Amino acid sequence: MTLATATNEHLANISNTLIYSAMAVYTLAFFAYIAEWLFGSRSKVARTAAALTADAAKKTEAPAVTVKKAGGTAVLERPKVVTRAAAGARDVPDGPGAHGGDEQGDLYGRVAVSLTVLAFLVELGGVIARAASVQRAPWGNMYEFNITFSTVAVGVYLALLALKKNVRWLGLFLATTVLLDLGLAVTVLYTASDQLVPALHSYWLYIHVSTAIVCGAVFYVGAVGTILYLFKDSYENKLANGGTPGTFATSVLERLPSSASLDKFSYRVNAAVFPLWTFTIIAGAIWAESAWGRYWGWDPKETWAFITWVAYACYLHARSTAGWKGRKAAYIALIAFGCWLFNYYGVNIFVGGKHSYAGV
Repeated sequence: MTLATATNEHLANISNTLIYSAMAVYTLAFFAYIAEWLFGSRSKVARTAAALTADAAKKTEAPAVTVKKAGGTAVLERPKVVTRAAAGARDVPDGPGAHGGDEQGDLYGRVAVSLTVLAFLVELGGVIARAASVQRAPWGNMYEFNITFSTVAVGVYLALLALKKNVRWLGLFLATTVLLDLGLAVTVLYTASDQLVPALHSYWLYIHVSTAIVCGAVFYVGAVGTILYLFKDSYENKLANGGTPGTFATSVLERLPSSASLDKFSYRVNAAVFPLWTFTIIAGAIWAESAWGRYWGWDPKETWAFITWVAYACYLHARSTAGWKGRKAAYIALIAFGCWLFNYYGVNIFVGGKHSYAGV
């Protein structure tokens, strides 16, 4: 065994150790996020119910008209008009967050975020060590893609927090899916460090695959927001119609942002990353011409990447169309993310093609 080979194996072992260590820290963060939800006070819950009740009461009353007299002349003021972000949106305030407005709950949330930062740095170290062990970008197979994808997804979440965005409610869902992703990576998808086939030896690997990973991470964040929007919208509809949601639904959903805020968040995230996904497909076509002598050959991976692009284009169009805003557009967004998931997992595992050279 040469010195270089021994060094590469040592770096691969370091990478594996760091990935497992990151999983341990993510587990601690997972329990801290749960504690934030469990111990957060419910004292500020029922804001949505109060808002919807007040809104319903206003609809039964005639609009108030203020009369002012100036110099003996009566002046009628027009009633104040509440401007909504979208037609049919309710005047519902955002929830206080997973901590419920309680100091103890907020403390658990801060601890969870700190653990998430630590886990992110450890996992990033694992990805870098993997790259050093193979002396290339760590995106040559599904295992490497998975560990990089989860790292970038957490990075997007932390970046939003650093920008003072109210997204800490994402923490528990993110920690759960990252643990599942890494568990799948180290048990089912693990592939020993190895060199790439000649077709992948190109600088387009850094451009095409890196943008695909970033797009997938951002699409994931948008999908979580969309799913929570559907639950929150159903909850608000039930309250508006005089229904009584269960205790669990009230405790959890009351702390989330309003359905209008979640809808806007998901739309902005998906709309922001859509141009990058377009560039990803174009970059892949250019790389395909360099590697195989054609820009497009309807390979399964290429086809599903295009289907994903069409699905997100339909979502963005539907989101700007009056009759398709809200739940209908949200369903299209979830279908689009499902296409992205199938493009990665389904095509790689169940469908053969030119992209199968990287192995699992």
